[in-house]
Amino acid sequence: MMNTTDDLAPPVRSILAAARERAAPEGRVDADAASLADALTAAAADGRVPVIAEVKPTSPTTDGHRADDPVELAESMVAGGAAALSVLTEPEHFGGSVETLERVRAAVDVPVLRKDFVLDEAGLDAVAADAVLLIARFVDDLPALVEAARDRGMEPLVEVHTAAELERALDAGATVIGVNNRDLARLEVDRATFESVAPHAPDDVTLIAESGIETPAHARRMREADADGLLIGSAIMGSDDVAEGTRRLVSA
Repeated sequence: MMNTTDDLAPPVRSILAAARERAAPEGRVDADAASLADALTAAAADGRVPVIAEVKPTSPTTDGHRADDPVELAESMVAGGAAALSVLTEPEHFGGSVETLERVRAAVDVPVLRKDFVLDEAGLDAVAADAVLLIARFVDDLPALVEAARDRGMEPLVEVHTAAELERALDAGATVIGVNNRDLARLEVDRATFESVAPHAPDDVTLIAESGIETPAHARRMREADADGLLIGSAIMGSDDVAEGTRRLVSA
């Protein structure tokens, strides 16, 4: 059962309320998807830090709005060595859209993760992606949603914040799991979150460290804690040269 939202930061409560009010899409997506996990493995084998670079025009935890063409940003991230991309499709609080994801996915040759607040099966059908984020805390029937994503050809990336949520994700059959260093109650970042949760994961799970990875030292720290991939948004989006900002972290 989904946890209460009473202790969540007001922006997160607002995001969830907007997600619940979004109109259900018509039809069902069928994604011809590339494997996010395989792309991360290949990047590591190539000597790169496996980075999922995020196209994120804005967010409740950043100042300002980046108005560059998202396809140009995405292409620069790939040129900088990103193993995969994440594209926000949440419109009200992150400036994202499903159209942006479609354009980016058509333009690049790396897997694209859809990042949004998907709460139920209908939410999966907004747009096809290679992978889709499912936040364990906000999903009532996680096993069903994991299966529904796979039935549509998309790889579910289940996000957790605690060892208990990790156990729930594993019980739901998740094989790609993101550990968010940002506390959704206070929106504060603690990189020790990944370090505390990661040891509880079995070796055959692809573990992704999310949030608060701003420097090459942070990237190295997460890799040393057994992160198989790093999801990086603001540190790259805030770079004057997005390709170079990606390259700096990929080479950490």
